[in-house]
Amino acid sequence: MPSKWRLLAPLIAMAGGVFAVGGAFLEEVSHASIFAPFVAAPIIEEALKPSGVYLLLARWPDTLRSQTYTAFLAALGGLFFAVIENILYLKVYIPEPTHTIVVVRWSGGLTMHVLCSFIVGFSINQRLLASMRGEVPFLSGYRKFFIIPVVIHSLYNVVAVIVWSILG
Repeated sequence: MPSKWRLLAPLIAMAGGVFAVGGAFLEEVSHASIFAPFVAAPIIEEALKPSGVYLLLARWPDTLRSQTYTAFLAALGGLFFAVIENILYLKVYIPEPTHTIVVVRWSGGLTMHVLCSFIVGFSINQRLLASMRGEVPFLSGYRKFFIIPVVIHSLYNVVAVIVWSILG
């Protein structure tokens, strides 16, 4: 792999996390349901956070030198998503957040997004491309690497809403 990709691949992965913020915002404004944070948001966010890694796979697959490296790049997208989301929540959505809410967002929320994106990263490989071309069933053999993060994310959101209602 040329040395330029040692810098470009992580930058593209980070850009994917930034792109996912837009998708999450669109999901929020289009789903006013009480269930949106528990169903729609986890599915959409987990699908979009590694979008930079999807681009790498589609255009420059040689940059993804191992499955673990791919998962780390996906986690980087999750990290950037979480940082931007936290800034939005703590500066825009919550006018005067308590110290506890700030700590929970920067510890629990950030950790959850990075962990879930890391797990999703294990589904990003040549088989995913083959499924997109219709050669194999979608996420064949890799569903767990998408379903598990969606469930973790959903459960986190349930707990966050309960805690926020108690502390808020």
